[in-house]
Amino acid sequence: MIIMAAALLILFGATVILQADLLPDKKFVLLPPVNFTIKITGLAQVLLRWEPDPHQEQRNVNLGYRVRINAPQEDDYETRDTESQCVTILHKGFSASVQTIFWNEHSLPASSWVSAEMKDPPGSPGTSIASLTCTTNTVENNYVHLRRYQVSLRCTWLVGQDAPEDTQYFLYYRYGSWTEECQEYNKDTLKRNTACWFPRTFINSKGRDRLVVHVNGSSRHAAIKPFDQLFDLHAIDRVNPPMNVTAEIEGTCLSIQWEKPVSAFPIHCFHYEVKIYNIRKDYVQIEKMMINSFISVIDDISKYSVQVRAAVGSLCREMGHWSEWSQPIYVGNDEPTSSLEWFIIALMAAICFVLLIFSFICRICHVWTKLFPPVPAPKSNIKDLFVSTNYEKAGSNETEIEDISYVEEAGFEILEDSVF
Repeated sequence: MIIMAAALLILFGATVILQADLLPDKKFVLLPPVNFTIKITGLAQVLLRWEPDPHQEQRNVNLGYRVRINAPQEDDYETRDTESQCVTILHKGFSASVQTIFWNEHSLPASSWVSAEMKDPPGSPGTSIASLTCTTNTVENNYVHLRRYQVSLRCTWLVGQDAPEDTQYFLYYRYGSWTEECQEYNKDTLKRNTACWFPRTFINSKGRDRLVVHVNGSSRHAAIKPFDQLFDLHAIDRVNPPMNVTAEIEGTCLSIQWEKPVSAFPIHCFHYEVKIYNIRKDYVQIEKMMINSFISVIDDISKYSVQVRAAVGSLCREMGHWSEWSQPIYVGNDEPTSSLEWFIIALMAAICFVLLIFSFICRICHVWTKLFPPVPAPKSNIKDLFVSTNYEKAGSNETEIEDISYVEEAGFEILEDSVF
C-alpha cells in the first residue's frame, strides 16, 4: 500500500514538472502582427489579412490572434488563421485591429494592437437613399433545367433628402458569391428609380447567409453617396399561404385540411394557424398546430368562415413572419343563396304580383261576368202543371189583359204577375 502511494506521488510530480516546462516563460514577449491590410472583396465584404512578426521568438507554444472590429459595428473574436473575412456595411467606413495571443493561455499577456482602416466612400451628405426595405418570396419554377423553387426579390426606397433632381439610383444584391444588378425599376414622377424587382434570383431560401443590398447613384450636380444594408432571410421572407384548403361539416364536426405552401422547406418545417369565424355568433376561434389538418366540434346551425396561414418554424430556421391568410371558405347551413336561386325567387314573386293585380282589375270591371255570363236555370215542370191563363178582351181599344194565376197546393206559394 505504501509502495503504491509513493508511485502515485512520483507520477503526479512528473506531470507537474512536464506542464511547467510546456508553459511559456513569463519573460517571453509576444510581438504584434505585421502587414495588416483591409481589402474589399465584394459588396459589403472585406478581407482582413496579416502576417506574424518574423522576429517573433519561436518556442513550443501555440499562438493565435484576436481580431477586433472597431467600426461600423463593434465585434470581437479569435482565430488561429492569418486572415479573416468580414461581412458588414461599408458606406460608413471600416476599421479593425488585431493582436497576437497565447492560444491556450489567456491569462498571459497578449501583444500590442495593430490597426488598419478604410475611409467611407465619397459622396455628398443627404444624397444616399433612405428607408430601404426588401422582401423575398418563393415561387414554383416551371422550367425543368432550373431549380424547382425560385426566390424573387423586391426592394423599395426613398430618394435622398438632398439629392439633386437628376439623381439616378442603381441597386445590386449579393448572396454568397453571386452578385446581380437590377434590371426592372419603378420610377417616381421625376423618373428616378425608387423600387426594384427581381423575378428570379440566386438566393437560397433555405440558406443561412445574409443578403447584401447595395445602392449607389449618379448625378451631374453632386456625388451620390452609396448605401449598404444587410438582411436576414427569415426576417424578409414573405411565406406563401397554404394551398388547397378544404372544409367539410359532418354532423357537429368541422374537418379542415390543407397542403403546405409553395416553398423549398419540407412539410415538417411549417407551423400553422387556423381561424374559424362563426358568422351567426360573431365569434373567432384561432388554433395553432404543426400538422396540416384540424377537426373542431361546432354548432351545426351556424355558418362558418375558415382560413389558414403558415410560418417556417424554428426547427428549420429562425422563426420569421406569418403568411397572409388563405382565401376564406364558407361552410354551414346559412350559406349565401346563389344568384340563380335569387333570380328564380324574384321571378316567382313578380309573377304572383302580376296575377294579383290582374285579378283585382278583372273584379272591378266585371270582366269575368262579361266573358262568362251565367246560364239561366230551367223552370220546374211541377209548377207548370198548375199554371192557368185567362184572357179578357175589352171592346174597341183592343187592349188585351192577361191574367196569370199560379195555384199551388199546400206547401207551394201563390204568385200573381200582371203583364200589360
